Amino acid sequence: MSMQITRTASNEMNTVEAAGNDDRLIDLWLHGRGKATSRGYRAEADRFLAHVRKNLCSVTLDDLQGYADHLDQLGLQPATRRRMLATVKSLYAFGHELGYLPFDTAKPLRVPPLRDTLAERIIDESLVLRMIALESNPRNAAIICLLYGGGLRVSELVGLRWKDVVARADAAGQVTVLGKGAKTRTILLPPGVFERLSRLRNGADDERPVFSSRKGGALHPSQVLRITKAAARRAGIDRNVRNHDLRHCHASHAIERGAPIQLIQVTLGHSSVATTGKYLHARPSDSSARYLPI
Repeated sequence: MSMQITRTASNEMNTVEAAGNDDRLIDLWLHGRGKATSRGYRAEADRFLAHVRKNLCSVTLDDLQGYADHLDQLGLQPATRRRMLATVKSLYAFGHELGYLPFDTAKPLRVPPLRDTLAERIIDESLVLRMIALESNPRNAAIICLLYGGGLRVSELVGLRWKDVVARADAAGQVTVLGKGAKTRTILLPPGVFERLSRLRNGADDERPVFSSRKGGALHPSQVLRITKAAARRAGIDRNVRNHDLRHCHASHAIERGAPIQLIQVTLGHSSVATTGKYLHARPSDSSARYLPI
């Protein structure tokens, strides 16, 4: 097995060397990633190379730190700078592992610390229900219900086809989604959510998107975001609400209602229960501060 892996890596390295440039390495690095991820990563790699004006092998740690300072001077948010630098670090780690780059030059590069804003992203249960109740468009109401009730990522939601939606004998139903890391999972939906979803079908065949655009294709995530933001405004939520916030709400509200953390992990498709565990700390039910004489 080890020899096979070595042989595969060697073949890929020879391919890169035959191409003789960084573009081929980037193609290999992006291979198998989703379209949106590939576009974003390639844009970040191109931005970095345009700034340093060198090939990857010639870039020094000083160049990398200069790029980090440049991003800081642009006034970008720490989360944005962190994402951009993490992309460059990933590319260098891949190139070094493949043998194309003699050193993982970006390994010592520090990325900005990221403040955990999870607690700020969670909306009160009553307000989420209000978002659904005030949405008059059946399709849009079903979208909000599924993002919240199923805990779906927006990419999973827009990728749904009717073949992925299956009725259950107890009036509930299930959806099967392709999640992060190309992992498939099936989510049991309560009857209320499944009923909203089923009403949208109107005889559509199995291969049709569950949520269609006016042109008949699948909705774009940006369209879903507009729906979510409009619903939040109607509900009187005076902050910026994102699609992913409804997934956060699913986890937090389920924990508050006594759902086992392992069940939430499976439903959301987290690879580790530690990821799910962060919701335990986002909205604590108790604190040692309450025991102090102040």
